[in-house]
Amino acid sequence: MTERESMHLPRLAMEPAEVDRLYDAGRAVPDSAVRMAGWTERSRQARARLDGRLDVAYGPSLDEYLDVFPGPVGGPLHVFIHGGYWRRFTAKDFSFVAEPLVAQGYTVVVPNYALCPRVRIGEIVRQVRAALHWTIHHPDVHGGDIRRLTISGHSAGGHLVGMMLATDWSAWRSMPAEPVAAAVALSGLYDLAPFAYSWLQPVLQLDHHDIEQLSPVRQVKTQATSLILAAGQLESPAFHAQAGLFEAVWRACGNRVERSTCGDRDHFTIVEDLPALLERETRR
Repeated sequence: MTERESMHLPRLAMEPAEVDRLYDAGRAVPDSAVRMAGWTERSRQARARLDGRLDVAYGPSLDEYLDVFPGPVGGPLHVFIHGGYWRRFTAKDFSFVAEPLVAQGYTVVVPNYALCPRVRIGEIVRQVRAALHWTIHHPDVHGGDIRRLTISGHSAGGHLVGMMLATDWSAWRSMPAEPVAAAVALSGLYDLAPFAYSWLQPVLQLDHHDIEQLSPVRQVKTQATSLILAAGQLESPAFHAQAGLFEAVWRACGNRVERSTCGDRDHFTIVEDLPALLERETRR
């Protein structure tokens, strides 16, 4: 999609108070802090049960590490990208995602990345690309089948899924043109424009170039990778509007896409639907 074309995208909510109301998922769910603490504890328990290979470096900085949870050698490979509005959490808070996927036969890779405001979103995108590059080039370490690589992400991780699908991998050494077979984005953020008017702006410091170059909806290209865009039935209309906008642009490029509204799920519980959504995606 060209910059001229992206200027004609439907405009999402931009009034600061409205943006905050629609996108501040933590404020919208009264026990969100308890749920997020539960993720951390569940992840600690999952690491104790799983045969993980932890803190594997994929880049030069301390933040550039990933955790590998092996499944059967030669089995399907999955990369999960965590969310947190680009400013909180680590890979260690999301180890729990790996446990049901390993039970389904996947090898699961959970990359860590640096957070805003210490880095900008563009650097986070670069780091996640580097993590995918490492994954493709190190089957000897993780044991998964790189020809059956799928990815998923939650919230800001859904944004990062979109940016991985927008990547021109020809600029990366020895990468397939389309390394990802299928993707699932949970409650993703595909147009960054509203966040320049939000409570997050002091941390994110988005400018016009960031919005144009780092919004997946403005970077869609034709490709064979299929995509599921999911949002919870109990989430605010903004997350459904983001998914609808990305779906329309993705479909207009001739790409395969499915929208899913997950019943009785909010911004936090939707993560529990990943195993079923991933199974559905890989069976399409």
